[in-house]
Amino acid sequence: MPHLSIDYSPSLEERADIPALCTALHQIMVNADVFPTAGIRIRAHKADHAIVADGHAENDFLAMTLSVGAGRSTDQLRAAGDALFSAAQECLKKPLAAPHFALSLEIRVINPDLSWKDTPIHARLSGHS
Repeated sequence: MPHLSIDYSPSLEERADIPALCTALHQIMVNADVFPTAGIRIRAHKADHAIVADGHAENDFLAMTLSVGAGRSTDQLRAAGDALFSAAQECLKKPLAAPHFALSLEIRVINPDLSWKDTPIHARLSGHS
């Protein structure tokens, strides 16, 4: 269950290619060898309304939250997080060059006793459909 949710401020689309960012992050997750491809989900959501920091009109943000199932070590998750954050920094060079941008990533581990799933995609991709 590696699900990456991306929330970003509306005006960021003027300075960043969000679809290209999603593609780059997807590639990192596929290549990480700690996430099953069938479980990868990347969703980017533009905030309808946002006030960032001091409310300056040029302020933008992009906040990533990676939710994963239990069973991976902290070192594995840190390595994946480092790779994701570096890829995001590369894709977001233009906004990061300005003093009006905030980029973040948080990884959350899901308690398996409190997570329900019904995903035939897994069977299809593993050849067990």
